[in-house]
Amino acid sequence: MDHRPFALRMGLMAIIWFVLGCPAGGLADIYKFIDADGVVHFTNAPSSEGYVLYLREKPWWIKKKIRPAPKIYDPIIQKAATTYGVDQALIKAVIRVESDFNPNALSKKGARGLMQIMPENDRSLDIANAFDPSQNIMGGTRYLSRLLTRYDRKLALALAAYNAGPTAVDLYGRIPPYEETQNYVKKVMACYEQYKRS
Repeated sequence: MDHRPFALRMGLMAIIWFVLGCPAGGLADIYKFIDADGVVHFTNAPSSEGYVLYLREKPWWIKKKIRPAPKIYDPIIQKAATTYGVDQALIKAVIRVESDFNPNALSKKGARGLMQIMPENDRSLDIANAFDPSQNIMGGTRYLSRLLTRYDRKLALALAAYNAGPTAVDLYGRIPPYEETQNYVKKVMACYEQYKRS
């Protein structure tokens, strides 16, 4: 008896359950594999190269509309963009993901302000007060510009280095396999695409 139609139906049911039941913050990429007997297997964690992408579930930061950037910082962002040759939309995207435009943001690791500058970078970025929006945006954009130059304008690598540090990116030669960093790059890229259109 050929069980393939049944297996296929069960696999599709599993996909529907997985996608609909997946938490809003999770990813639900589904991969498919057809074995030697013609049985179709589905998984979200492929264990071999035989699996191919079957369904890509968009993460929440792409599904939902990203809030517009507040205009209060536009003059500073425009100045930083002109000074360091970085797209205004990209600066806004980094700020949105880093601090949600909160100039007083302080992370557990000590990153401060709109673009979440670490204390050890203050001197090289000419920052005396990281909570000052002008100093923070100018310094953060300067750092982002350096990273874009370092990685030959490869945006994904520059963003990964902004989040995880250049040492991690240089070590792996790509976006490091850190969930936080990989999600960070995706979030900034999604915001960037939307801000470019607005």
